[in-house]
Amino acid sequence: MTDRRLWSYKDIAAHIKVQPDTVRSYRKHGLLPPPDHVEGGKPYWYADTIRTWVASRPGNRGRGTG
Repeated sequence: MTDRRLWSYKDIAAHIKVQPDTVRSYRKHGLLPPPDHVEGGKPYWYADTIRTWVASRPGNRGRGTG
């Protein structure tokens, strides 16, 4: 099943346990995938997009498996 909820910087930050400004910095430096949706100039990503990105990040050691 696809998770179509849209996440903001704040939601992404909570998911990866960093500050929202850190997520903004990731986007500024091209480390985040492009937004799935932009509303009123604010970017949003689908939860599945972020989960896929987190799984492929350098340094990810398979957290949450086993």
